[in-house]
Amino acid sequence: MNLNKLLKMAMLCAISVIFVAVVRFPIFPQAPYLVYDPADIPLLVGAFLFGPGAGLLMTVVTAGIQALFFSADGLVGFVMHVLASGTLVAAAGFIYKLRKTRVTAVFGLLAGIFGMTAIMVPANLIFTVNFYGVPYDAVVAALPVTIAFNLIKSAANSLLVFAIYKPLGKLLKWENNLMPRKV
Repeated sequence: MNLNKLLKMAMLCAISVIFVAVVRFPIFPQAPYLVYDPADIPLLVGAFLFGPGAGLLMTVVTAGIQALFFSADGLVGFVMHVLASGTLVAAAGFIYKLRKTRVTAVFGLLAGIFGMTAIMVPANLIFTVNFYGVPYDAVVAALPVTIAFNLIKSAANSLLVFAIYKPLGKLLKWENNLMPRKV
């Protein structure tokens, strides 16, 4: 990994952390604990630019910073964040890496959306019940709202990435041309 790539990944992580700290609002009044944030947008951009492994690494870093500074959920919140965002970022990044076209970007983002939504069903049944002490029946009853939330959050972030990736990706790649070359 070169310094230029590492700096860009760090910048995207910083933007993700800023998003998680500044832009947060509930989508459903009946579930105010389900809070939308656009923090996955820079992570998806990173996965498209640098591959799914880099996207996952950025997800872990961002989730760690969020768990330490912005969340009362601690380790459980960290794991849930890595599962949700990591699935979205890894699926989208992996499929896009196979062939970097708009079509594979759409398929990758769709796979990420449905993967994130699917992984959060058992994650909520396991972690919310066992670590937050919410009764199993209550978690099952809340699954339709949880599923809708994850679909909306991941789809909104994916749509924004699809809209901004090409110009932003060109800008981040163009910056490479400004760096001095080894002779």
